[in-house]
Amino acid sequence: MRAKLDEVLSKFPELGELCDRCISSRRWGGSAVLMVLDASFTSIGLSYFRSVVPAVARIKRELVETGALRTLEDLMDADVELLRPFWRNRRSWEVAKGVAATLLQHRGNDDVSKLRAWASSSNLEGWRLDPIGSLRGVGLVTYQYLRMMGGVDTVMPDRVVKRVINGVLRECGFEAVEDDLEFVRTVERVASQTGRRPVELCWFTWLLSETELMKGPSYRDVVHLI
Repeated sequence: MRAKLDEVLSKFPELGELCDRCISSRRWGGSAVLMVLDASFTSIGLSYFRSVVPAVARIKRELVETGALRTLEDLMDADVELLRPFWRNRRSWEVAKGVAATLLQHRGNDDVSKLRAWASSSNLEGWRLDPIGSLRGVGLVTYQYLRMMGGVDTVMPDRVVKRVINGVLRECGFEAVEDDLEFVRTVERVASQTGRRPVELCWFTWLLSETELMKGPSYRDVVHLI
């Protein structure tokens, strides 16, 4: 298993930097608002690099950098109808606003500190009882993604991650894992046994799924942010 993972992950030299930025909460220029939106938009299953990244990048330019949507409080109080031209799915915005309101209840000197304070108090087991896990529209994938961006070295069981990693497991003679909670536990165990970080095993699957797109200028323009 270690040899196979080393072979595959070596194809992505940017992987270490992307993962470091993720678990140190420095994605999207260190904007907690954009990290929350990234997770909320990703939750509806559209292509990450083709749909989510361009939308979040636009919001960064037109709303965050202009000061219109800079803080979690701004996001919590925002009018969804005024935001929908940037991302049409209402449920995504409602999830984002709920997450923002919940994070604001945590201690911290700034929004990123609040995100990290929540993540450090969160756990996988009983995740549905967590204040964010219990929000309407937040599934395990979104919950895990937010934990990752809040500093927890783990993995999210979305369809791309499961397809790629289960393929690696089968190739190495192991059974695929379909149950989401057990999948997360399995990947964390495999990471520990192979000297890898769970977050790396998550991120490489997304990069692998968009290999052709990553060669284009649109990816190069945002790779330092995501």
